[in-house]
Amino acid sequence: MQENGGFFSTLFDMIKNCTKVLLIIACFLIALTMQAQTKAEKQGWRLGMQSYSFHLFTLTEALDKTQELGLKYIEVFPGHKLGGKWGDQVFGPQLDNQTRQELKSLADSKGIKIVSMGVVVTNSPDEWEPLFSFAKDMGMDYISCEPAIADWNLVEKLVNKYGIKISVHNHPQPSTYWKPENLLKEISNRSKMIGSSADVGHWRRDGLNQIDYLKKLEGRIISLHFKDIAPKEEGVKEQHDVIWGKGILDVKGMLQELKRQNFKGVFCIEYEYNWDNSVPDIKECIKYFNQTADRIL
Repeated sequence: MQENGGFFSTLFDMIKNCTKVLLIIACFLIALTMQAQTKAEKQGWRLGMQSYSFHLFTLTEALDKTQELGLKYIEVFPGHKLGGKWGDQVFGPQLDNQTRQELKSLADSKGIKIVSMGVVVTNSPDEWEPLFSFAKDMGMDYISCEPAIADWNLVEKLVNKYGIKISVHNHPQPSTYWKPENLLKEISNRSKMIGSSADVGHWRRDGLNQIDYLKKLEGRIISLHFKDIAPKEEGVKEQHDVIWGKGILDVKGMLQELKRQNFKGVFCIEYEYNWDNSVPDIKECIKYFNQTADRIL
């Protein structure tokens, strides 16, 4: 009996010691996870892809590239060809329920959330409810779009019904919302779930100072199409995208302004250059973003 008692006492001590070791390991893993979270993520800055950056590829390939880049979010442009088992089907509210769920599962398997779709431009008010329903099914946070002026009451009603935000994009002139004053005129008395999908490159190409207009939109920025662009060149129509920090947009200054505003939301990388092989450039953009965020946050 004494021998049995000694055995069980020893066994109990071993279990206690193993439990302590397991707790230490668990605490260490938690600490590593917290350490792995970037300062940008702690600030509520979510860096993701705009799938149009990979429009020469299918959406399944764009998800692979987004995973390769280590990003957790993607905004998918309407009409992006799905590829894979879905072939020539394109992204949008016409997709059946099974395809929607399979796409979500595919993105989930790569650690990616389809956070938005855009940029949406509708031809009829009847298109809005299917868009919101699709966004809800896909677990999106917002829709990046350019609503017709006449549709605003309907859009705000659907924002409240579905709990999906509206993030209004600014394509260049003659787009309705090319300058922030035009957007603020329409939304200043509407739900705070309606705001800007600020394309900082388009502002500058239209001769607007991007930092001034980030300030003007304070409290109304939901997401950004973030980028840096080349200086104007004589005889070249458009200032193309460049690796962040190498262009004229003062990326650090924009991030400092967004920090001042305590902005929390999505930075969509829309890299419209080197279309065939943009991943190396985008990696450099991500590196610059994280290093700059580490310094200023």
